[in-house]
Amino acid sequence: MNRTIKKVAVLGSGVMGSRIACHFANIGVQVLLLDIAPKELTPDEEKKGLKLDAPAVKNRIVNSSLQAAIASNPSPLYRKADASRIKTGNFDDNLKNIAQYDWTIEVVVERLDIKKSLFERVEQFRKPGTLITSNTSGIPIHLMTEGRSEDFKKHFCGTHFFNPPRYLKLLEIIPTPDTDPAIVDFLLHYGDLYLGKTTVLAKDTPAFIANRVGVFAIMDVLQVMQELGLTVEEVDKLTGPVIGHAKSATFRTSDVVGLDTLMNVANGLAQGLPNDEAKAVFQLPDFLKKMGENKWLGDKTKQGFYKKVTGANGKSEILALDLNTLEYKPSQKVKFATLEATKPIEKLADRFKVLAAGKDKAGAFYRKMFAGLFAYVTNRIPEITDSLYKIDDALRAGFGWELGPFETWDALGVERGLELLQAEGKEAADWVREMLDAGNTSFYQVNKQGVKQYYDLESKSYKAIPGVENFVILDNLRATGKVLWKNAGASVIDLGDGILNVEFHSKMNTLGSDVIQGLLKGVELAEKDFRGLVVGNDAPNFSAGANLGLVYMFALEQEYDEINMMIAQFQQAMMRMRYSSIPVVGTPHGLTLGGGCELNLHCDRVVASAETYMGLVEFGVGLIPAGGGTKEMTLRTAAKYEEGEPEYNMLRNTFMTISTAKVSTSAAEAFDLGFMRRGDEVVVNSNRVIAQAKAAAIELADDGYTQPTQKTNIKVHGKGALGMFLTGVSAMKEGRYISDHDVKIANKLAYVMCGGDLSAPTEVSEQYLLDLEREAFLSLTGERKTLERIQSILTTGKPLRN
Repeated sequence: MNRTIKKVAVLGSGVMGSRIACHFANIGVQVLLLDIAPKELTPDEEKKGLKLDAPAVKNRIVNSSLQAAIASNPSPLYRKADASRIKTGNFDDNLKNIAQYDWTIEVVVERLDIKKSLFERVEQFRKPGTLITSNTSGIPIHLMTEGRSEDFKKHFCGTHFFNPPRYLKLLEIIPTPDTDPAIVDFLLHYGDLYLGKTTVLAKDTPAFIANRVGVFAIMDVLQVMQELGLTVEEVDKLTGPVIGHAKSATFRTSDVVGLDTLMNVANGLAQGLPNDEAKAVFQLPDFLKKMGENKWLGDKTKQGFYKKVTGANGKSEILALDLNTLEYKPSQKVKFATLEATKPIEKLADRFKVLAAGKDKAGAFYRKMFAGLFAYVTNRIPEITDSLYKIDDALRAGFGWELGPFETWDALGVERGLELLQAEGKEAADWVREMLDAGNTSFYQVNKQGVKQYYDLESKSYKAIPGVENFVILDNLRATGKVLWKNAGASVIDLGDGILNVEFHSKMNTLGSDVIQGLLKGVELAEKDFRGLVVGNDAPNFSAGANLGLVYMFALEQEYDEINMMIAQFQQAMMRMRYSSIPVVGTPHGLTLGGGCELNLHCDRVVASAETYMGLVEFGVGLIPAGGGTKEMTLRTAAKYEEGEPEYNMLRNTFMTISTAKVSTSAAEAFDLGFMRRGDEVVVNSNRVIAQAKAAAIELADDGYTQPTQKTNIKVHGKGALGMFLTGVSAMKEGRYISDHDVKIANKLAYVMCGGDLSAPTEVSEQYLLDLEREAFLSLTGERKTLERIQSILTTGKPLRN
């Protein structure tokens, strides 16, 4: 059937249920969120004379849970207004309403008896043919459908979201033997395309895929650290970004998630896996048992492996737990020679050989950790999945690893990995040696067409990973010789079908002279022999902005001509891109700040990841946007003057967006702030962004793209609006809301946006505004306070308020 999801009912409004409801609301789905009705009144309700059957009382639990979710940080919503799509109710009064819903998701407490009881009630009201799924993280899926109808069983499946559902990309789909295969296919597709998830088909085994392997990895690390005598801080240093894991690493992550959660999953696996060759790893070490007894469960109880206290000087201090004495002590900085050796190595995959070869405790730790993990995942096939790529997908999307276990092993070398296992007394499954003996030397390969393939155990050959045909993966294109030009900061890659891509690979994708050269080269090549250009990359962030280090260096040396030339070149590149003869499509995602935002403002179209944090943040370092950002925002504001709202109000709103350095918390909010506009697109699954941008470039070319001409009719208001801004800024200073230096920056920004001190409203050109913003930027680089702010950003990552 042609299945469409317009309305979803979520049963259970706890931390997971309320946030799942929010994420469906994010993508435009109408949501019904239900929970139990309270069995007794609160003192406040008694004072008000309310009864248990009062609607405010019956919906108290669900409403409180939803409000707590909405108020949480980071927000589960793209926009606060998206919460209006969520209706609330209770099981007593509103369970019957699920008859009108396309999909019912159960997210109640992890007890089989409670779930089965609820499903019995659900079946009284559910419309046949609609989806019914459970978000359980550990209860066997097939046990939940006992006693249910054939239609219920056919449309029932496990859908395991990871917390927080908006941000963690994994969605495990776990069918039962009775689940219709068409339902499984639909959920895999829907989760990918509409919910933005990496959807992984898992077998109905304890903890499924991600938690089975991820919790093993954590528990194995606990054993290795005890064996080597490592500290909490040392392990977190070893298991963080250096190996492509989250900055919070092992123990800080455990504190955030909650040690009770970790212990519950580990205990469940220890009891539920009698035939697992590594089942002893899931046994809780004594220190973890004691922490559980003491209720040292992490952030929720204010102490776990770490504890924040107020020191003698009144400042916050982080203490770390000594696992030998179970006493807290000041957290120590960690240094290992092996880690120092990896500092020059930017590419993650290139670090693993160095890490595993280390001669210190760090090297010993990695050899033991890799050996345990590699052996474990080989023995989980075909138990938890038939395909090795699903294990990697699950760990990347669910635990935030940049490379999954088999990808890590490939980076180390499969033969080298087997040697490491043997040295550590571990055994891989026989199929690994059989794979090597047959001449297949890696778990993955990229074929001549640029398609990534995985080693399939059943056919003993390489197969394309399903779904990758919907993605454009730049690494794969590079591997097949699609790079047409490159320098130290950028590459121009042929995406096929007449579309080029400019990719940045500077640190944090900052925009320096190499990147500008790459953009200009991309436009030049596209105009000559191609149909369009995409500006995109596969990095976590699109761009952190311009190279402030270069600005700082020139300003210290008072090389203002160099700064002027640098800004002029950046402006010219933006205008060259904007007024080229081919369509240019930007792909903002993650941090898209300063110059990265300005670049996208000058694209013909933007295809953004839903998780895009975009803003003109120059004000925070004592500057104004001068890569065309101030000009473009002024132009966009002037273009809306016919919409009826007072023109000064519209200009003031734009001024406030820039002067407060507002950054969108989502692509949806980027529309509200004016960084994106009608015609721009949002893609929920970030893996699809470049492919969709390529499609947009083709569409623009097919529609007969015509080279635009520069605007010469931008209305600016001169002294009239400038007086309004100067008065407002002065009032802010008098109220001590801003500093003297903030006044200087704000007045410069106002001067540019008003077109200078013109005596009357006037139409000006883009170049006129570009010259004004460049002059203002240049004058501000001579300010001592600006240099102090830039220095603070460069050294601490935080702006200095002065």
